[in-house]
Amino acid sequence: MTSPAHETVGAEHLRRLLRRWATTVTVVTAAGDGRPFGFTATSFTSVSLRPPVMSFCVDRGSSSWTMLREAEHVAVHVLDAGQADLARTFATRGIDRFAATGWRPGPYGVPLLPRSLAWLVCHVSARIPAGDHVIVLAEPLEAQIGDGSPLLYHDGQYAALA
Repeated sequence: MTSPAHETVGAEHLRRLLRRWATTVTVVTAAGDGRPFGFTATSFTSVSLRPPVMSFCVDRGSSSWTMLREAEHVAVHVLDAGQADLARTFATRGIDRFAATGWRPGPYGVPLLPRSLAWLVCHVSARIPAGDHVIVLAEPLEAQIGDGSPLLYHDGQYAALA
């Protein structure tokens, strides 16, 4: 029996593999320098239930990392299936991402976005360098959970559960 052909795993191979991985779309927000900032993240995951710890990753070269480096609290919004435009807005560089969102200040001053499927307000407990990204560990303090289906990201596009 022969083994299937394999390829050395480099950045492009990993990117191709990850395009086949469906993931929930989130927007991470925080406040810094007296203004809100945020970005779209598909790396959000649960790390531990006891104690509760969540994680997400941020690119070290992004403007969001510059602000997130000092943030004590963040909000992680799980986007609803109908919020693809919001995900695109928070993934776009060089624009005012909050201009037309209808956001409001939440606990600890973090910006909360309307109509999210769910949100968690978290205390940032650690930042771990990992290649060109930083893994942010965060402990949930407050949450709101609604009904509906999540927005997913798969094969380079936004999708919803059928």
